[in-house]
Amino acid sequence: MSQSITAAADNILSYTVNRAGGAPGVVAMATDRSGNFYEGAAGVRELGKSEAMTTDSVMLLASCTKALVGVALMQGVEEGLVSLDDPAREFTPEIADIQVLDGFNPDGEARLRKPKSDITVEQLLLHTSGFGYDFFSEDLLRYRTANEIPSILTSTFAAVRDVLLHDPGEAWTYGCGIDWLGRICEAIRGKRLGEILAEYVFAPLEMHDSAFTLTDSMRDRLVTIHQRNPDGQLEPQPELVLPQPPEMDMGGHGLYATLGDYMKFIRMMLNDGEGSNGRVLKPETVALMAQNHLGDLKSGGWVSSQPGLTNSGEFFPGLTKSWAYTFQVNDEPAPTGRPAGQLGWAGLANSYYWIDRLSGIGGMWSSQILPFHDVASYPGFVDFESAVYRSI
Repeated sequence: MSQSITAAADNILSYTVNRAGGAPGVVAMATDRSGNFYEGAAGVRELGKSEAMTTDSVMLLASCTKALVGVALMQGVEEGLVSLDDPAREFTPEIADIQVLDGFNPDGEARLRKPKSDITVEQLLLHTSGFGYDFFSEDLLRYRTANEIPSILTSTFAAVRDVLLHDPGEAWTYGCGIDWLGRICEAIRGKRLGEILAEYVFAPLEMHDSAFTLTDSMRDRLVTIHQRNPDGQLEPQPELVLPQPPEMDMGGHGLYATLGDYMKFIRMMLNDGEGSNGRVLKPETVALMAQNHLGDLKSGGWVSSQPGLTNSGEFFPGLTKSWAYTFQVNDEPAPTGRPAGQLGWAGLANSYYWIDRLSGIGGMWSSQILPFHDVASYPGFVDFESAVYRSI
């Protein structure tokens, strides 16, 4: 399998960085249950500089952080420290102050009301709590701007204390709920989220290059985020690094890591919770995490309210999609070859992964470009995943 995928994947990476308007650099990996069978890198870490992109380059994971925090929360569930049905306010009381945004008055003032029910831990996991992101919602952007709420990129608690876009449980709305979930992990363990992940997730998986605060070694290998301007040109943004150290370890988007580290997490999910240095989750917990829990609701695409951060888009348009505990589930077979009922998601700076527990394979593709769903990087990921399935 590794021989059949290598040439095809290498060509996809090369085309992605060498095509007109291509990505500055990209790393891609694929794994089965025993280990990586493809690792590749192409391009540079920063346009205009000579450092080549390498397989041990460090990326901002952005929303790929969420699944790791979901694992930490589910470990607490296994130990009886928290229940999925628990009201979140029992662990982070400030969440009880969050109100529902019910539109705006003619004078522009926001109409707020108390939610009809408490937010539960499970609703935070499923993105049904009502929390959103201002780059996916014009109304939320309007509210946050008027109330001078800091960007989530400030890595502050104030950044996630805004409003709900609907009552808890009424819809699937992708947002900052996992940041609140990280606070619940901190409450049940009595430690910062970074310490929790290091002890309970990274250590048994031997993930040595994953952290909210960059080590000197990680900083030396850090990939620069690039901004794609409306004319298609890319500009390096070397100053675009999350606060070091952060005021709050942001469970929704704050981790930096190598793809090699993230593949160890993917492999744990393929192996029913077993890590290379010990068990991370019980098999039945992994199975629970991988199931759709949305009921009649569905997850779908997104509409951009901040074109500099994200394009509008959708994964596998036309196919129904639901949500597991921190993963999107493709309810139907995907055109890449991914079978129905498997897992995947992404990070804002154009990182993408999938976990196919049925076939026993998974993979990840990462560049560092804004806006999300980049014209060069995202098609490269689709081609890469398709090549992996063709090879098997």
